[in-house]
Amino acid sequence: MYCWSQSNFEKAEKLFRAKNYDEAKLIFEFVLKTNPSDIKSLEYLGEIEAHQKSWVKGAEYFKKLKELKPTVADYFFKYGGCLAMHAVEVNKIKAFSMVGDMKEAFEKAIELNPKHVQARWALIEIYLQLPGILGGSESKAIAYSNELAQFSPIDGYLSRGRIEEYFKRYDLAEKNYKKAHEIGNSKVTFQKLYNLYLNKLKDTKKAQDLKRKFEA
Repeated sequence: MYCWSQSNFEKAEKLFRAKNYDEAKLIFEFVLKTNPSDIKSLEYLGEIEAHQKSWVKGAEYFKKLKELKPTVADYFFKYGGCLAMHAVEVNKIKAFSMVGDMKEAFEKAIELNPKHVQARWALIEIYLQLPGILGGSESKAIAYSNELAQFSPIDGYLSRGRIEEYFKRYDLAEKNYKKAHEIGNSKVTFQKLYNLYLNKLKDTKKAQDLKRKFEA
């Protein structure tokens, strides 16, 4: 029986890699029937639900994973991520009721992995977008940005640029995005600065100069 379920698992893995999510899902669910705590099957199913934007089901799988493996930072991060994506789809009152669980999940991910970049980015967004009365805080967003800067200077500058851009302090956003681009010179750093020039500062000359230089 084990060998049979193992070969099924491998087949499902191949289907997942080929992005044939519906078929992979059926087999992983079948594998779980014989072994309800199979970590890898649960993880793949969580990923499939996330790919298909089934955030509630995805959160259920990652919730089970963080309970089975409470020392794995990514399971907490992905659980919080599914909650955050679901919060975007529901009404504000329901979304606000989920914030505590989101924060807790992202904070736990950082506790388990002090260099977890994505969990800090997620918390920055939460503290930026929440109204102050519900726990929004620019100073807390900046604190997480400063933490990012300690081990990932590019993310430090990008996240600080994001904060400045959110509050429409575009000159300060430009300074931070420029520093990130000087270090990284990547598609991500280019895009942040280019979008700022084009959409916020409405400076097409700067945008075109940047594009020409980046593509040279």
